[in-house]
Amino acid sequence: MSIIQQIKVEIAETLDEYQQQAQLIKGDIFVVGCSTSEIAGERIGTSGSFEIAQALYHAFKNYADQHGVYLAFQCCEHLNRALVVERKLLQFKDLEEVSVIPHRKAGGAMATYAFEQFEDPVVVEFIRADGGIDIGSTLIGMHLKHVAVPVRVSRKRIGHAPITLAKTRPKLIGGERAIYTKRNDMEKCN
Repeated sequence: MSIIQQIKVEIAETLDEYQQQAQLIKGDIFVVGCSTSEIAGERIGTSGSFEIAQALYHAFKNYADQHGVYLAFQCCEHLNRALVVERKLLQFKDLEEVSVIPHRKAGGAMATYAFEQFEDPVVVEFIRADGGIDIGSTLIGMHLKHVAVPVRVSRKRIGHAPITLAKTRPKLIGGERAIYTKRNDMEKCN
């Protein structure tokens, strides 16, 4: 099996296992931070690969289409980790567009490939995603809602790159008397 075929299998299995646990719903945002260099076994930012980006993109697109979630692809540090999104997400969440077009050396291969594939791509600086994947230690935490919760999957790497996945949940507020799940009876409130 070629490295590209291996990556396709690994990411598809990872996303399936993630969804079983995270259960993102229609309208949620899934942020993707990805170093194609790290996947290929090289140092982040040194060997971006559109071939790897293409293999990953189609798996992410299938995941998004299947579950009705929006994708946000994080650019590299040279663009301050801005995100490539579809204009419909920008409008839906009232995000603010910034003027830049990612490319392989400033944005990274994955975000650049996504920008080229999206129907109406725009770049935003900030987002509050409901979940995401970090492939190659790209640091997506700044784009997740509070409270981020790790999602443990059986696979620890895509290619050579370590992966970390997360979902978010609402903050628990109110202290020891608070109720955090819906109930038919409210007698515990008295």
